[in-house]
Amino acid sequence: MGLMAPMKAKTFVETVRARLPDLSPTERRLADLLLDFPGELASYTASELADMAGVSNATVTRFIRRVGYRSYEAARQQVRVDRQSGAALYLVKPPSETAGELAAQQRQAVLNLDQTFSKLSHAEIEAAANAVVGARRVLLIGSRAGRALADYLAFQLVQVIDTVSVAPPAGETLGETLAALGSQDCVILFRLKRPSQQFEKVVRAVRGSGARIIYITDDGTARRSDVNWHLQCKTTALGPVFNHVAVMAVCHLFASCAFAAAGPAGRKRMRDVEAAHQALNDV
Repeated sequence: MGLMAPMKAKTFVETVRARLPDLSPTERRLADLLLDFPGELASYTASELADMAGVSNATVTRFIRRVGYRSYEAARQQVRVDRQSGAALYLVKPPSETAGELAAQQRQAVLNLDQTFSKLSHAEIEAAANAVVGARRVLLIGSRAGRALADYLAFQLVQVIDTVSVAPPAGETLGETLAALGSQDCVILFRLKRPSQQFEKVVRAVRGSGARIIYITDDGTARRSDVNWHLQCKTTALGPVFNHVAVMAVCHLFASCAFAAAGPAGRKRMRDVEAAHQALNDV
């Protein structure tokens, strides 16, 4: 008989949900607030949280113990750990704190762009773009939010490179695609906050194939030495939805470098694509 997998520790939200039937009405009011905005526990004192929920300090103390934490600080520590997972729920703030933030959102987007581009090497981008243009085939793989960005970059690259595809295609798994990879291929991997649990296995499989790897990640992902190029993007946001402006900008930069690297062959493909559009009257 095989060994059982270790049990995953419960998050703060899971712990509170499990104890909802045991709570008094006032404790339930506090629980409802924390289930909507669990990240607030890490930011406020017990007194501040009591004021927000309209309950007494004693209610906060009873609630914390009833759901299974030895102290308020122990519960806060659990929430801090949970927030590191990148779960959007832990980043939600009450509406009064996020209303009217157009200017703040703009500043954050600009800051993300500045901090991302300040750490990029144009020589690295050009080298990666040249590798893509010269590859037998180019495969883009994105996990969760990374899938949409993989689709976006593939749409740009296919204008000048006819060997571009996003994996897995409809009706297939990654196995069918990865089995055909070789050292003449290039794979662009998008790893953003909270990737699928199998993503690291995908990275290992691509490395094992000998294909060159362009690794596009958020800045919270540790820099890897086992990939050919690692492009880190700042994704800090004011609210629960990560800001991918810098990732899009890096994709645009990469596509622009690939267009230049494709040279005459790339321009010929663009002419052929445009001629096909006109013949089909499809755009």
